[in-house]
Amino acid sequence: MLCHKALFWYCCKKPKSIKKNQTMSYLENIRTFVRVYELGSMSAAGRDLRISPAVTSSRISQLEDRLSVRLFQRTTRSLTPTEQGKAFYGGACEVLEAVENAEANVVNITDNPKGSLFVAAPLGVGRRLIAPQVPEFLAQYPEVSVRLRLTDRKIDLTTEGLDLAFFLGQPEDSNLRIRKIADVPRVLCASPEYIEAHGNPVSGEQLIADGHECLNLRFPGAPEFQWPLITDDGPKKFRVSGRYECDDGDILTDWALAGHGIAMKPTFEVSSYITNGQLVPVAVNTPPENIQMACLFTHRRRQDPKTRLFMEFMIERIGKAVRNSSIQAQLPR
Repeated sequence: MLCHKALFWYCCKKPKSIKKNQTMSYLENIRTFVRVYELGSMSAAGRDLRISPAVTSSRISQLEDRLSVRLFQRTTRSLTPTEQGKAFYGGACEVLEAVENAEANVVNITDNPKGSLFVAAPLGVGRRLIAPQVPEFLAQYPEVSVRLRLTDRKIDLTTEGLDLAFFLGQPEDSNLRIRKIADVPRVLCASPEYIEAHGNPVSGEQLIADGHECLNLRFPGAPEFQWPLITDDGPKKFRVSGRYECDDGDILTDWALAGHGIAMKPTFEVSSYITNGQLVPVAVNTPPENIQMACLFTHRRRQDPKTRLFMEFMIERIGKAVRNSSIQAQLPR
């Protein structure tokens, strides 16, 4: 309510000659406030908005002067919202969402999406499936820019200011919307050199019993290593071990190619290596379960035309690439 009243006063009471520019400035101040509130830092919000810390601080000060309240308690080491700041945040989000929805409705009519699109994806998915398609998308929509962030760690759409996040697995945040893309086949694989030196396990049980070197994806907050394999008795998780860990899935592939162990990989990441014999499927009697590939987005982001268009564009192409990789590797889809 505080935010709505302030914006109404600002738009209606200011002289017409300066209303437009100052209203836009006020909206930018609100947008800056929301990012500072969500990220808990002036500098982090500045980096996210691509403005300097001085500009960030100035916008917050202007907003506080306009409202005649202090929105944050500041010390040299911390920044925390006041009660007024907490009250203002909810209304500020509503105002920004209303503006975004209004702009989205106009863009839907004109069919001319514009603006920056913030997208995140796992390293392998981003490098092989998304990044190669971005130029074609931008050629179709020249007023859109894509900022692609690749990481195998877990991300937070809200605090990191993302429009979309592609992922493999199951999401933990039930407050987000999800659009399924495909069930991605996976394969346990190793190099011929590793198999010659250590043998080719035929099952998950033998994988554990023979103490094979398993290459594992590890990042902060990751669960213990358990590979979900399909057995005669149904899906079963095998607690594997190994001396090699990394938070970059492509490094695991490199280690497997170099003969250092067995990796569990999506087929689209290793199908070419399996086809040319650089990697060989192992433990084929207990193959890995498929893993879901999907796209996460917040409820309001889905309404943005450029978000919707990018999602539809990628889903069609990613699904086709995943199916083709399974055929290339001669694995069941």
